[in-house]
Amino acid sequence: MGYIYIAGCILFTVYGQLVLKWRMNLKGQLPEALNEKALFMVKLFLDPWLVSGFAAAFIASLFWMAAMTKFEISFAYPFMSASFILVFLLSMFLFGETFTWGKVIGLLLITAGIFVTVKL
Repeated sequence: MGYIYIAGCILFTVYGQLVLKWRMNLKGQLPEALNEKALFMVKLFLDPWLVSGFAAAFIASLFWMAAMTKFEISFAYPFMSASFILVFLLSMFLFGETFTWGKVIGLLLITAGIFVTVKL
């Protein structure tokens, strides 16, 4: 069951990040003037999709708390690196973000680090 908690944390984290990026792409850049920033932020907090992204972050934290009852943090935390891999792959398909070999090599190193941390 502990691995399901970790997977839930990862999936809700990834969902939240992707939804926030999607909606922020549509909303544009943060204005410079303070009063415009305040209005911009209020509008953001009224966007149901952004609210779902924040809710996903909260739900991810609940899954993480459950995972902490099953594993040592030094064992469980490296699995959170899987969110980097999922965000990288999904951002290419959903947002047309760039693929570079540097990113791939970095992700492979992260993955190798997960295996070394968990197995040794």
